[in-house]
Amino acid sequence: MKQLFDDVSFKCSKLVTKSYSTSFSLAVKMLAPSIREDIYNIYGFVRFADEIVDSFHGYQKEQLIQDFETDYYKALASGISLNPILNAFQITVKKNNISDDLVQAFLKSMKMDLVKSKYNTKAEYDDYIYGSADVVGLMCLKVFVQGNQEKYDALKDEAMRLGSAFQKVNFLRDLKDDNLVLNRNYFPGVDLRSFDDEAKKAIIAEIDEDFKAAREGIKKLPLEAKFGVFTAYVYYKKLLNKLERTPSHKIGTSRIRVSNYSKAGLLAQSFVTYKLRLV
Repeated sequence: MKQLFDDVSFKCSKLVTKSYSTSFSLAVKMLAPSIREDIYNIYGFVRFADEIVDSFHGYQKEQLIQDFETDYYKALASGISLNPILNAFQITVKKNNISDDLVQAFLKSMKMDLVKSKYNTKAEYDDYIYGSADVVGLMCLKVFVQGNQEKYDALKDEAMRLGSAFQKVNFLRDLKDDNLVLNRNYFPGVDLRSFDDEAKKAIIAEIDEDFKAAREGIKKLPLEAKFGVFTAYVYYKKLLNKLERTPSHKIGTSRIRVSNYSKAGLLAQSFVTYKLRLV
């Protein structure tokens, strides 16, 4: 039965999520069961594409990402793929009417990582973030609103701002690896070789503005999604606060993390705030 294979595919996407991101997995667990599966499926797809361009050194990355894209569209057309991640994702795309422009924008940014190492203008920076993060937020929003186009349109801008905030925090946290391992610099006008507190403060101020706008959107989310998204928001705000307290030279030489103990505390904090209806 195809359903059995689909179930296995869904479990593979969930396994990918749990294996690659404990923090995101925690947030997904806080979503209503009715929407968790689709979010796992989205994460599995975007994580595999990201791994191709970031981690598969020594392999033909250009061919791998092209094959990944080609196989996805074959799956979308036929309704099945023997790649369980693609099989699960195409089901979620059809079920939630995720438009192809979102998928294309995401794949465009992934391909940019193969050929572009420095973003010199804000326009280039914004374009990359839109494709690598904003559209992922919009894919998830499609799931959250469950077909309600009016709600989707009303929350679209805030979903994009939250995606931008998450991605910029990731850029700041991963400064060391992006610079020393992948030879990338996403921040226009910032010299990573002399990264200082002034540059850090400017980046953090920009992220804070994104978070402020995004929080208003979280308040308007359907109940099925609100607590899970707020949990992710609280985690990234904690990570940003930790980065703010970390000397700029240390950010450039080490990867800042939030401990599992702290994550448990953040979950409790999120739950209390949610129950008090402060969000």
